[in-house]
Amino acid sequence: MKTTVLALTLSTLASGALAEGAGLKIAQIEMPHHDVETRVAIWYPRATGGTETVYAENPVFRGVEAFSDAEPAAGMHPVVLFSHGMGGTDRAQAWLASALAERGAIVVMVNHPGSTWGDHDMARGVQHWTRAADLSRALDVLTDDPDLGPHLDLTRVMAAGFSFGGWTALSLGGVTGNLDGIVAACTTHIETMEACDMLLSDRVGMQRQDPGLWNASYADPRVTSVVAIDPGFVWGLESADVAGLLPEAVLIGLGDRKTQMSVTNFTESGLAALVPDARALQLAPAFHFTAMPLCQPDGVAILEAEQDDPVCTDPPGTEREAVHAAIVDTIAEGLGL
Repeated sequence: MKTTVLALTLSTLASGALAEGAGLKIAQIEMPHHDVETRVAIWYPRATGGTETVYAENPVFRGVEAFSDAEPAAGMHPVVLFSHGMGGTDRAQAWLASALAERGAIVVMVNHPGSTWGDHDMARGVQHWTRAADLSRALDVLTDDPDLGPHLDLTRVMAAGFSFGGWTALSLGGVTGNLDGIVAACTTHIETMEACDMLLSDRVGMQRQDPGLWNASYADPRVTSVVAIDPGFVWGLESADVAGLLPEAVLIGLGDRKTQMSVTNFTESGLAALVPDARALQLAPAFHFTAMPLCQPDGVAILEAEQDDPVCTDPPGTEREAVHAAIVDTIAEGLGL
């Protein structure tokens, strides 16, 4: 595996010319495998028009500019199927979707039922195969969309995701789960590996999942490339589990030995060694939640007052904008943007 360790500075931001604004369409898509409708945010290159808005802004996080229901740019555009983390939303990586759309991609972001903020149930959310089905279903619907469907370049379809969504991307790209392996790893490292105590708890019961469902293939044959950002569930895999992974997949790690989460460490887990033709990009200084949006000036204080996770407090020296720019550049390069 080719591993690149990138020390990040704001000079990274200079690469890549952006178009003026990105289009945004919010849809509700029926997910038969969940028996519910769910929210889908579709970002796309904009030609003209649309209602200008600031999307995903709140007292903690800065939003991004969007043009609702704008006219899509002419031509064919590659597709990114993006999966958020456990308990996340499409808003959490809107910064990434808007930047990719400005460069010429159509980005599909599903709020996964059962593992989305406001609809978060770990016992349901841990059923990882439903997330792959969410994105495959969204692509089905988008293909038939009269406005955006004709602009999809289905020869360039990337599965991408962050955290648990990174596993979803790997799954769509051909990796299969190994229930015995992940349960054994969590049992062994339960004191030091994040979330393992919850995953093995009586309430969630990962060890009680159906191995037939957990270990099956959920690859989508339309997917042509994979980028996994600090992916979860990367422990306990064997060579047979990664044999179907698309070539030249990209694994992006956030942080160094001191700051990267153990549960997402694809080198320490052995995944990197199993996929020698993949590319590993290690971004530091950073930590897992550096992939969250840029924070408002009062974001840190608000989170501290609410005793919430310190997702706005990066390791010393981190330039969150530079980390974001490196991720955007890496995905854009993979899509030929």
